[in-house]
Amino acid sequence: LVNFSVSGQAGTLEDVTFSTDGTKMYALDDSDDVFQYTLSTAWDLSTASYDNVVFDVSSQNTNPRGIDFKTDGTKMYMVSGSDTLHEYSLSTAWDISTASTNGRFVVSQDTTPKDLFFKPDGLKMYVIGDANDDVYEYDLSTAWDVASASYLQNISISEVNPEGLFFKP
Repeated sequence: LVNFSVSGQAGTLEDVTFSTDGTKMYALDDSDDVFQYTLSTAWDLSTASYDNVVFDVSSQNTNPRGIDFKTDGTKMYMVSGSDTLHEYSLSTAWDISTASTNGRFVVSQDTTPKDLFFKPDGLKMYVIGDANDDVYEYDLSTAWDVASASYLQNISISEVNPEGLFFKP
């Protein structure tokens, strides 16, 4: 068992995600910051080190709860505890210091979304919400573009106060 603490950087941890190759890790905290780490051995937390890179999203996204990336690392997505999902472009893949705001989507089906997940081809997006304890499915007419999202359906889950969402590839 390996433990890795982000307490030197992050306050209360809200979400963690990894690059598709497992060499980058991103920690989202409740103070509206994303922290970037490098794993010298893919997927091995014992090799993680802080990159001294932090991205402050407070001007666009207060109370962030969930984070995900496009499979090539050129886009980052964040859902807030209000009803908004933000999209950021990264001019250098997997480097959050190069992120800039690129759009947003209002999750009108739930007032407190907690996490999000994209299908690997970017044509489906899923959001889990705390207000109704549901998972919402959206179609994207343009892959990876949240502005093109349209609500498809939802499924109620029996989890009270759900926090995370992930699908097996």
